[in-house]
Amino acid sequence: MKKLLAYFLLTTALGGISACTKGFEELNVNPNQNPSVIPETLLAPALTGIVKNNMDRAMRITHELMQVHVSRVDTDEFHRYVSRSAEADNLWNTWYTQLTDFRDMYNSAVAVKSNTFMAIARICEVWTFSLLTDTFGDVPYTEALQGRAGLLQPKFDKQEDIYRDLFVKLEEANDLLKTNVNLSADQAQLDPLFQGNALKWRKFGNSLYLRLLMRVSNRTDAIAPGGLSPQAKLRDLVNTNAGNYPLIANNAESAIMRWTGTAPYQSPFQTWRTADFNAFSSMSEFFINNLTSWNDPRLAKWATLSNGTYEGIPSGYVPGQIPAAKSTYPTALMTEPLLGNILNYPEVQLLLAEAALRGWITGDAKAYYETGATNGITLWGLAAPTGFLTSPDVQWSATSTTATKLDQIHVQKYYALFCTDFQQWYEYRRTGHPVLPIGPGVRNNRQMPARINYPVYVQSLNQLNYQAAVADQGADDINTKVWWQL
Repeated sequence: MKKLLAYFLLTTALGGISACTKGFEELNVNPNQNPSVIPETLLAPALTGIVKNNMDRAMRITHELMQVHVSRVDTDEFHRYVSRSAEADNLWNTWYTQLTDFRDMYNSAVAVKSNTFMAIARICEVWTFSLLTDTFGDVPYTEALQGRAGLLQPKFDKQEDIYRDLFVKLEEANDLLKTNVNLSADQAQLDPLFQGNALKWRKFGNSLYLRLLMRVSNRTDAIAPGGLSPQAKLRDLVNTNAGNYPLIANNAESAIMRWTGTAPYQSPFQTWRTADFNAFSSMSEFFINNLTSWNDPRLAKWATLSNGTYEGIPSGYVPGQIPAAKSTYPTALMTEPLLGNILNYPEVQLLLAEAALRGWITGDAKAYYETGATNGITLWGLAAPTGFLTSPDVQWSATSTTATKLDQIHVQKYYALFCTDFQQWYEYRRTGHPVLPIGPGVRNNRQMPARINYPVYVQSLNQLNYQAAVADQGADDINTKVWWQL
């Protein structure tokens, strides 16, 4: 019975209804009992629920895999490219649970004829499904979220088909937001991301479109609307019809859940014990050394001093040879508003830099790169140090190889994506950048995991569809590449 209940959560997020109001008791709304729930009551609980969980998992998984920090607990951890099968449950359940809220939000917005809320719901749905498919590969999509209709064993859709429909939904959102109708003052209070500003939501949706087109840019399949390849759609979005697809244009427009410190808008780390936040790990050498060489002021925001300086420890150390503790996360990060990042302006600029460098769009790759690198610092309320863009490892040289320039772009993006769900890992899987040192204790044949396995209970409670997905995609293990990985 417990497994069956868990599967209800998996396929339909019936349990997500309770998540709609957790921490938001003042709304006094239960969508399961009120089919006419207004869309604004669903937005903040679902958004904060996902961002909080993403931050938690970024700390546990992404920061280990991508050498932001290194666990000093001497067990096989992600920094050694080891993943336990149970890791999947939290992600799968959380994302599907909140997807039900976004789908309900869309339907209720249709009922009240709100183009703006329809678009917001679509953008949030695309964002969440992109996290699911980029983490697992093929997942339930067309038959997902239909538990109330009795569909409890949904088929798994191919990632290629999921992406095709995600792009359709982003086109829909962009069209709906062309009316540029802001939310009312009362509704805007319940929008923790953009306070009801329709144009900012539109820019977020199109910037997400840019991110996802780049995610599948190694493919030449005609999966974008109009039968376009990802590269052709990038040109359409950025060059040919740029006026129709406004993008995030400055740091202030970044999609960031800026925690206030007051419930329910509290960072998930605010309730952690300090020891759980920074006592069992140290920052990695890779993470610290780049910032040190650039004289980057973000270092003081992200790391503590160790013996009067900033020092990291090696990732992937040999079991039994735990390094001495060095720099850790400052406790101030436990309440830092900017850790609620979803998609920021520096990322947008660095995506454009890569697209321009590869010749997929017209534009100055160097200008995009320098804007992205500089704004990665100013986003944090800091000034880029004198000579930052001309320092040896940062300076863009026309004579550098494409591989060197790509690594420069992705090293800067790596820091722009600090504590941003799984984006560092996704981009590494897509590009192989930034180039990370591989420690002597790394397992898994020294290969970065390509995905996370499906939850174990899916194998038994949706066995036939699970088996079909594995037959199509490949073995259900961490080394099976998803469709967009070449």
